Amino acid sequence: MENDFLTPRERAELPALVGRVLRAYGPVLEPADSARLRQTLTAGIEGGYYGRNHFGLNGLIHNLQTAELMASALSPDRSMGVALLLAPLAGAEFLTLEDIERDWGADVAKLVNGLNKVNGLYDRGASVQDENFRNLLLTFAQDIRVIITVIVERLQLMRAINHHPDEEGVRRVAAEARYLYAPLAHRLGLYAIKGELEDLSLKYSNREVFTRIAHDLNERKAARDAYIADFIAPVKARLEAAGLKFDIKGRTKSISSIWNKIQKQHNDLDHIYDLFAIRIIIDTPPEREKADCWLAYSVVTDMYRPNPARMKDWISIPKTNGYESLHITVAGPQERWVEVQIRTRRMDLIAEKGLAAHWRYKGIKGENGLDQWMNNVRDILETADSGPLELMKNMSMDIYSDEVFVFTPRGDLHRLPKGATVLDFAFSIHTKLGCQCTGGRINGKNRKINHRLQSGDTVEINTSAQQSPTRDWLQFVVTSKARTKIRQVLNEAQNRHAALGRETLDRRAKNRKLDIDEPTLMRFIKKMGYKTVTDFFAAIGVDELDANRVLEQYAEFAAPDEAPAGADTSRSAENFVLPSEAEGDSGRRSSGSSSDVLVIGSSKLKGMNYKLARCCNPIYGDDVFGFISSDGVVKIHRTDCPNAANIRERYPYRIIETRWSGSNDSAFPATISVMGVDDIGIVTNITSIINKERDIQLRNIAIDSNDGLFRGTLTVGVNSTSALTALIRKIKTIKGVKNVERSK
Repeated sequence: MENDFLTPRERAELPALVGRVLRAYGPVLEPADSARLRQTLTAGIEGGYYGRNHFGLNGLIHNLQTAELMASALSPDRSMGVALLLAPLAGAEFLTLEDIERDWGADVAKLVNGLNKVNGLYDRGASVQDENFRNLLLTFAQDIRVIITVIVERLQLMRAINHHPDEEGVRRVAAEARYLYAPLAHRLGLYAIKGELEDLSLKYSNREVFTRIAHDLNERKAARDAYIADFIAPVKARLEAAGLKFDIKGRTKSISSIWNKIQKQHNDLDHIYDLFAIRIIIDTPPEREKADCWLAYSVVTDMYRPNPARMKDWISIPKTNGYESLHITVAGPQERWVEVQIRTRRMDLIAEKGLAAHWRYKGIKGENGLDQWMNNVRDILETADSGPLELMKNMSMDIYSDEVFVFTPRGDLHRLPKGATVLDFAFSIHTKLGCQCTGGRINGKNRKINHRLQSGDTVEINTSAQQSPTRDWLQFVVTSKARTKIRQVLNEAQNRHAALGRETLDRRAKNRKLDIDEPTLMRFIKKMGYKTVTDFFAAIGVDELDANRVLEQYAEFAAPDEAPAGADTSRSAENFVLPSEAEGDSGRRSSGSSSDVLVIGSSKLKGMNYKLARCCNPIYGDDVFGFISSDGVVKIHRTDCPNAANIRERYPYRIIETRWSGSNDSAFPATISVMGVDDIGIVTNITSIINKERDIQLRNIAIDSNDGLFRGTLTVGVNSTSALTALIRKIKTIKGVKNVERSK
């Protein structure tokens, strides 16, 4: 056989491994399946269709080990097991999907196709940092069994790569387990797999912490076992006296869970008391399940003082993934807090093997709650505009968060993450309902859209056709679906406004016979303080910016202030004649009038034309100087202008002394940069302060937010530097504002 890809050790292990897999799946395989599967695998080996993966692991051995793990960790499933073993052969084009469908059925062919799509993305190096990752997730969302198979395969891979020399590759796999596979396993109720994925992820990303906790736990094992025995003994006697049949055992929590507690509680291992949990598993018929669980609850709480705040009842209302259990925390011997989990044998099977066991027990293919979640995942993936890492962060938040249970007026029950608002609930029902939501009636009382819901609330949504999403909504919604839909609507509106703004600006420019140079326009937009071109044109589209004024500013910006580069700079100052008042341009100011506050040069020089330089926007009270431009107009610059040093070095003979004089009643434009925490209403507070100032007008505002912070530029009309300084001081007092300064 052409099986050189097998090492001697692998060749020796292969027959026993194949035998174990076929025995594990024997109860679900059809009569001819085992022989046909052996024949197909042998043909694949002889044809050399099994290779090695990125880590050098033999593909056939790895898939057989994964199939064995899947059979033991879950309930064996024919389609999932066969598809896992045939997928590499289909990927290598040894088998076609038509061949597989003919010999094994359409269901197996469907799973093979899904698995190979996932493998194809991994072959191209898809990771949580890659845009292909969304495609990977979309593939997941087509069939939940693909999710389960790939989760188990990732666990088998992580078991196999301990101390692998490709440290970067190991860290990548660990990151994917933490961001994607562990949260998905949690959502599917695969708690044992989830715990091992998190432990291995911690081990590979922070081996020092993992080793230290593992060592400390091992040192305390004897004392911990003795404490568990002391706790269990009297409980066991009382439960037996109550006539219950049960198993009771202690279970140490996972290392990753303990590390999370250490970080959250800012403690060391000596002060983390809930390192283990006691589990009571009751053997009882279905009609007695709830009654016997509550009987056990009463026995335990009669013996040990319970903590009501830590009681979790997932028997009355199970989790979306089918998990059912009573969790209580009681003060055991030595007043140490101990978590006790009470469940039946059926509930424990579901808790250990997740939804796969739940389906098999119920004899059905899926559940409404899971279907809703999968639809939500698909919805998020297909519409999200954020990066893959942010996408996964949002999904993880939704998956791990606690739940609240609320009702519609008709009595339908809805699950939402803890902290969900009226608006989250509206979006969970329908996107249109969320977009038009104005609030809700909670238990008969009107509440705002940002009201946080509590379990047991009855919620009726109020809507208005005039309502539409605003950026403030993103500050208080907690579900990924709501955030995604709000961003989608806002982006669509922004693009419509931008298209209108661009059309308006082009039309006005054509009327003025003004040619717009795109590179110059891009520099002008940046100078205006807009982060993106879309934001700039959208501001015109919604009339935040006046198109005519923008064109005037653009024309001034595009006009050269200085002589062209390479011009002769050796000419004396006599070459520049100061024009008389009669020569002044009507669009320019003239110094020396009774109402003017600028003195340029000697007090005897009057009627001089000047402009305030746009590069630094001087205002009354600034230290300034004059620069005689090539057209004879004096440009007034601040002495700390970014261009001042260059002007003084190249054209010292064109500098003319300038100062302010008298008092001023005119308004000068000044730009302020603001940075702070992106909280609801903070922009409103800033504009409110400006509007209350009698001699200050808000002319323009541009705000952008990212990673919980906002940055903005405000253009105001002020009559002096003292007024501007006072305004900056007042804005700094607003809660959440971190920095305010005048822009150059």
